[in-house]
Amino acid sequence: MHIARTGLGIAAATAVAALAVTALGTAAPAAVPHTLAVPAVAGHTLVHGVSSPLTSEQCQSKWHINCYTPLQYRTAYDLNALYRTGVTGKGRTIVIVDSYGSPTVQHDLDVYSKQFGLPSTRVKVVKWGHVPAFDPKNSDMTGWAGETTLDVEMAHAVAPAAKIVVVETAVSETEGTTGLPEMMDAEKYMIDHGVGDVISQSFGATENTFPGFDRGDFSSIKKLRYAFQDANRKHVTVLAASGDGGATDMKLDGKTYYDKRVNSWPSSDPLVTSVGGTQLHLDDKGERVKPDSVYNDYGSGGGGKSHVFTRPSFQNGVESKVGTRRGTPDISMTAAVNGGAWIYSSYDPTAVGWDVSGGTSEATPLFAGVVALADQAAGHRVGNIQQALYGLYAHHAKANGIVDVNDGTNNSYQGVTGYKAVNGYDLATGVGTVDALKFVPALAKASRHG
Repeated sequence: MHIARTGLGIAAATAVAALAVTALGTAAPAAVPHTLAVPAVAGHTLVHGVSSPLTSEQCQSKWHINCYTPLQYRTAYDLNALYRTGVTGKGRTIVIVDSYGSPTVQHDLDVYSKQFGLPSTRVKVVKWGHVPAFDPKNSDMTGWAGETTLDVEMAHAVAPAAKIVVVETAVSETEGTTGLPEMMDAEKYMIDHGVGDVISQSFGATENTFPGFDRGDFSSIKKLRYAFQDANRKHVTVLAASGDGGATDMKLDGKTYYDKRVNSWPSSDPLVTSVGGTQLHLDDKGERVKPDSVYNDYGSGGGGKSHVFTRPSFQNGVESKVGTRRGTPDISMTAAVNGGAWIYSSYDPTAVGWDVSGGTSEATPLFAGVVALADQAAGHRVGNIQQALYGLYAHHAKANGIVDVNDGTNNSYQGVTGYKAVNGYDLATGVGTVDALKFVPALAKASRHG
């Protein structure tokens, strides 16, 4: 199986739009099929290392994209009124899992926070396994460092008082007995030791690339579910990005896409809340100039039906859309590169400065921040939110802060026909997106776990 970091960066000045994703990885043990890991920020390099954030008007002039600050996101998702009541994520912890991590993550978060007038927070780093020394000349490592930076800064943008724990794993290799089990082992350890209320995962592997899939043997996926089963018992919320390949995704080579509809794990796992992607259309204040659409530019929001998992009971109300299968995503946040987020990084000494990044690996930590707010509002972990989420959607969705995305745009990508954003649940954006001022207290009230 090929595991991809979901997320796209756009980087600056002289660079050209490289529309092919660069696949990078290390050799797998002989007994394990070789896999290549795609760092989130590889390829699509249009905006990188800028000296300071620009306005959307300037971004449009220079790169023909909109670029947004966390202050615009806070307005767009109706977060400011929550902060005024003291709901800031205080007392809650977000766990972010990334290979290699970034040696400058704390410094970069401090610079990011200062730029936008946010309080910073301490990032605790947990090294899982023998994590090699960071080499800024290793493009695999810098790719993952970019992902780590994006994850941390987006989670912090939404839940500024939440604690953040970054778990650095030693390999980006995620086939068989290498990377994915390592990531799941790390997550289970965090869960068993009470570290973290919500886990954010911005990676995925196409279901079809797991050993045994072509024979209808899904045991290689199902044997990896132990961390999620543990999280379910301990009331820890687990999120995963739905991917950036629309209704398709990458083959084992990490370069080419399937010419048919496929889905990816862990997003497809019923124990995981799958976070898809939208495109925001904002003015300088963060107010919408038109309704959200489906993320579909330098990538496309992942969504569709799982070939491994049947329809879980929480999706019985959307059977007309998912049929007999587990459907993804469940909910969506901003992910389009045209409308991407400013982030700051200094792990690469040749490109210190501000980048614009997008992808569902942006959407996932943003939603992790929303869950942390709900945990604080509830006074306890909201845990597995699936039943609550679909219940809120089914009964007075708008009053509960669930905002339908229904403008008719779609997640078709790489020649594979995707799904349209229509009224109600769809396989492009799930139940839609959120108005946090209403959604956070509604989710807190709907959760039953102490």
